[in-house]
Amino acid sequence: MRSTVPLHNASQMPFWRRPITLLFLMAAAMPVAFSTWSALLNNFVIEVADFDGSDIGWLHTVREIPGFLAIGVIAILMFMREQVLGTVALALLGAATAITAWFPSLGGLLTITMLSSIGFHYYETVNQSLQLQWIDRQRAPQTIGWIMAAGSAATLVAYILIVLSWKTFDLSYNFVFMASGGFTFLVAIFCMVAYPQYEAPNPQLKKMVLRRRYWLYYAMQFMAGARRQIFTVFAGFMMVEKFGFEVHQVTGLFLINLVANMIFAPLMGRFVSAFGERRALLIEYSGLICVFLAYGGIYWFGWGVLIASALYVLDHLFFAMALALKTYFQKIADPADIAPTAAVAFTINHIAAVFLPAALGYLWLVSPSAVFLLAAAMASVSFTLALFIPRHPCPGNETIFSNPLLKAAE
Repeated sequence: MRSTVPLHNASQMPFWRRPITLLFLMAAAMPVAFSTWSALLNNFVIEVADFDGSDIGWLHTVREIPGFLAIGVIAILMFMREQVLGTVALALLGAATAITAWFPSLGGLLTITMLSSIGFHYYETVNQSLQLQWIDRQRAPQTIGWIMAAGSAATLVAYILIVLSWKTFDLSYNFVFMASGGFTFLVAIFCMVAYPQYEAPNPQLKKMVLRRRYWLYYAMQFMAGARRQIFTVFAGFMMVEKFGFEVHQVTGLFLINLVANMIFAPLMGRFVSAFGERRALLIEYSGLICVFLAYGGIYWFGWGVLIASALYVLDHLFFAMALALKTYFQKIADPADIAPTAAVAFTINHIAAVFLPAALGYLWLVSPSAVFLLAAAMASVSFTLALFIPRHPCPGNETIFSNPLLKAAE
């Protein structure tokens, strides 16, 4: 049986076996599979599977179903520890990514995407919970920023290899999917066997938790999920469909994003610590409004590929500021609520994701600019919600409408 180590004793272990090291290792492994899959996906479905805007919308709708069902994590945690579930989900993501190229049809890709998405979304649900449980609240913004940077650094290596070798060695989609997915799978297996089970000081509730005082967090998660879909599904698809980007060009764009994230994410953590979640999120949402309106301008005014590429990088950077939403919840939450609320929030985040990609796929066929105009409207709603965050959120002071002297009624 695996040994169990109380979290407060973990600091006495060798550095490579501490909880924070495990978080960094998993954070580096996950995006190697997921980000490589994302970089190759649009070219693969257009060149090999002959997708159009409607097909890619359906693919992403199927991909988001496990996110909508992330609340099922609560049931699994009744008989499986969070840490174990996280590594198993990470292994599933890697294995499914590795065999993606074996199924070059709409039906095959929908099936394999569903499997990889179960791994990704269940891993992300558990990972967010573990970060908020294992990282001290005062150090959380900076540490989460560095964890994000570590994921970007690992993916950077993968993207450099793709950019330098895709045409030089005439790589196949199957080889790259196998290499990236296989790496993530092997790291997940290592995490299973090399680390003890860490015991957090606050036992997590193993039932669904919906609390009235978390209403703003729920609302912002819903809008974040709806808005994110438009960027995830259609921004990259536009670069391939409209501007004819090839795999190494798309990957090069991702590469720029990664370098920017490696620099920006730790700075963003420091910014949140210094100025608070409210200001960080207001900057994010106002920036996204401008970016999405400019995306529409690409179709309205015929702007070229350089502007489109710059907007893509800016878009990605603004989304990186969303770590402030995590730390906002950490500040207002009961410690025992973190795991079940992470699952509930992930489900809320994916409500719109289940139907938006397919629905907007049809709208894309009629008017791509209308899709981005809708995204700007969603970012405007998020901006309004962010105005309700107090400067110093805490239990009892979750929104500007709360009485900081009394805990809100449940």
